[in-house]
Amino acid sequence: MHKARLSRSRVAALLATFFLLGGVFLAPPAHAAPDKARPDGLPSTLRVGTEGVYPPFSYHDASDKLTGYDVDFIKEVGKRLGVKIKFEETPWDSMFSALQSKRIDLVANQVTLNPERKAKYDLSTPYISTTGVLLVASDNDSIKTLKDLKGKRAAENITSNWAATAKQNGAKIVGVDAMDKAVTALAQGRVDAIVNDQLAVKNYLNTKGDKGVKIVATTDDRSESVLAARKGSGYMPAIDKEIKAMRQDGTSQKLYDKYFGAKAEKKSAKSDWQVVKDNAWPMLKATLKTTIPLTIVAFIFGLIIAVVVALMRRSSILVLSWIARVFISIIRGTPLLVQLVIVFFGLPELGIEFSTFVAASIALSLNVGGYGAEIVRSAISSVPTGQWEAAETIGMDYRTSLRRVVLPQAARIAVPPLGNTLLSLVKDTSLTSTILALDLFHQAQIAAAPTYSYFALYCSAAVYYWVICFILNHFQGRLETRLNRYVLR
Repeated sequence: MHKARLSRSRVAALLATFFLLGGVFLAPPAHAAPDKARPDGLPSTLRVGTEGVYPPFSYHDASDKLTGYDVDFIKEVGKRLGVKIKFEETPWDSMFSALQSKRIDLVANQVTLNPERKAKYDLSTPYISTTGVLLVASDNDSIKTLKDLKGKRAAENITSNWAATAKQNGAKIVGVDAMDKAVTALAQGRVDAIVNDQLAVKNYLNTKGDKGVKIVATTDDRSESVLAARKGSGYMPAIDKEIKAMRQDGTSQKLYDKYFGAKAEKKSAKSDWQVVKDNAWPMLKATLKTTIPLTIVAFIFGLIIAVVVALMRRSSILVLSWIARVFISIIRGTPLLVQLVIVFFGLPELGIEFSTFVAASIALSLNVGGYGAEIVRSAISSVPTGQWEAAETIGMDYRTSLRRVVLPQAARIAVPPLGNTLLSLVKDTSLTSTILALDLFHQAQIAAAPTYSYFALYCSAAVYYWVICFILNHFQGRLETRLNRYVLR
C-alpha cells in the first residue's frame, strides 16, 4: 500500500500549526491587575464560593436571585467591612479545590468546623450552630437511634460531616448529592436512613411536605458552621470582629429568624408543572448563552486539532507519529470530567488560569480532537491508494492531492462518526457544571434546589438536549445525502 511521505516543509507547517494551536490553548492569559490589599489583608473584592443549590443556606429564589442564610450573612459581613462581595457558585465537592486554586477567596457554605479543616485552612469563629437529625422511612420501626445504623445503608454527601457521623455509627454510606435524591431513595427503600443538618431537613420537609419519612433522633454533637479561607490569608481577624458585632447587635438573630423562624416555615409548594413552566426561559437562556456556544467552539477547534493530529499520526516521521499517538492515548484513556477538573482547578496551581468558558472550551476541544483524530485518520486511510497515485500521475503534489482529492472523499466517510462525536459533545457540556459553567444542566440544578422538583426539571433538561440533538441529526442526514450525490456507483 502506498504511503505518502511528508517533505520537510510540510512537516514544518504541521508542527507550526500544532504548536500554534497549543499556544492558543495553553498560554497563560493576561491577568488583570490584582486588587489593592487593605491593611486588614482583605481584597477590595472578596470572591466567595457558595453552592447556590443548598436551601435554605444558599439557593436561587423565584426571581432567580441568589439568596439564603449564608448568602445574606456574608453580604452583611462584606458591607460592614467595606468590601465588595462577588459570589462564585461552586459545587460542594469542588469547593475546596476552587479555594486552593485561588479561584475563590472564601467559602460560605455551611462548612462544619473540625480538626482536619482547622489544620489546613483559616477558619472563622462559628456563625451558626445546629445539630444533626436521623431520618428514616415512616414505616421503619427498627432504627430509633444512631447506634441502630450499624450495617445499615445511609444516603449522604460523601464529603460531608454527616457522612462521617453515619459512618462512625457503623452505617454503609451511599453517595448522593441532593436532599431530594436522598429522601426519594429512603422512601423507596433503597437506603435505610439519612443523617443530615436539622435545619436543612426541616426546610425540605416544610417545602416538600413529604409524609413518607420521619425524624427519629438527633445527633449528640452540635455542628458549628464557619467561613473558610486559604491558610495564611490574614482575612479572619477582621471577619471574626464583624461576626462578633453582628451577634451582639442582634443582626445574626434577625437573619436566623428570617430563614428558620416560625414565619419562615410557612411555604406554599408549587406543582412540578408550574416549576417547569417558570424555569422554561432561564433554561433556554442558559442553552443559548452557554451550551450551544460551547458546543460550537469546542467542535470547531476540536476538528482542527483532529485533522492535525491525524496527519501527524500518519506521518512517516516517527517523532510526529509518536507525539500524536501519545496525545490520542492520553485523551482517550482519561475521563472528560478529570480533564475538565485538571484544566480548571489544576492549571491555576501552576500559574495558568482561564475563565470558566475558556477552560471548558479547552478541555472539550482537546477531547474532541483526541477522538476525532482517529476518525479522520481512518477516513483518510479508507480512500483507495489508487486515488493518491492518480493524483500524482497528473502532477499534483502531496498537499494538493490531500486537499483536492483525498480529503473530500474522506469527509464523506467521516461525517457519520464525526456527527456522533458532535451529538456526544452536546451532552458532554453538562459536565461543565462541575467547573462553574452556567450551562443548561446547571440552570436545572439551580431551579430544582429550592423547589426539590428534581425529576421534573431534569426531565425538562433532557428534552432540551434531545431537541438540540434531533436538529443536529437532521442536518447531518442532509449533509450525508448531499455528499453521497458525488459518489460514483
